[in-house]
Amino acid sequence: MPGKKEKILIIEDDREIAAIEKDFLEINGFEVVVASNGLEGQKLALAGGFSLIILDLMLPGKDGITICREIREKINIPIFMVTAQKEERDKVRGLGFGADDYVIKPFSPTELVARVKSHIARFQRLTQNSGHQLKTDEIDFGWLRINNDARRVFVSENEIVLTHKEYELLCFLASNPEMVFSKEQIYDRIWGEDMYGDLKTVAVHINRLREKIEKNPANPVYLQTVWGAGYRFLP
Repeated sequence: MPGKKEKILIIEDDREIAAIEKDFLEINGFEVVVASNGLEGQKLALAGGFSLIILDLMLPGKDGITICREIREKINIPIFMVTAQKEERDKVRGLGFGADDYVIKPFSPTELVARVKSHIARFQRLTQNSGHQLKTDEIDFGWLRINNDARRVFVSENEIVLTHKEYELLCFLASNPEMVFSKEQIYDRIWGEDMYGDLKTVAVHINRLREKIEKNPANPVYLQTVWGAGYRFLP
């Protein structure tokens, strides 16, 4: 008996693009729902039942950045942001507000399908294996526990003291395990309102966090540098 199909929500006002995405995903065994309005799409997303959301940046009713942020505040689900080539800064903002990945128009439908499959599989591993709990009130990987209600962090049950920015940075990376973020993406997410800051502050804060959570900060296991790309958190 065939297994249950993974359900994908596409929030896209361009009917041709939405139709191409829908066709390729359905051919590959997914069930697809399309919303052409931002408000309608957000309502469907929050109703639940989807394995991944493909979200356009520019939408009638409500823009993709706002939708992404508000969805992420309430549910944990992979979100793809769809952007135009000229929307580089908005693409980065989308990642900072909780999008897991992005695709740039025009894009290859086969590549989109491959990335959708990859992110769903990764998300299922993270939420079903090893008892990892990515809840809004607490992030718990066993060795690391972040209590968002009390804003307290414990490493091997020992509480560590973090500055505000260190705490925000750790929460951001730990909420997106295995995802690689560039210095620009991290800076925009944590220090975004200060447009004239120095990207070096990201490396400084990463090093400070390593001093506090790694057994050997010179050879980090959890806060890893991905050379030429940025940083990632491995639980």
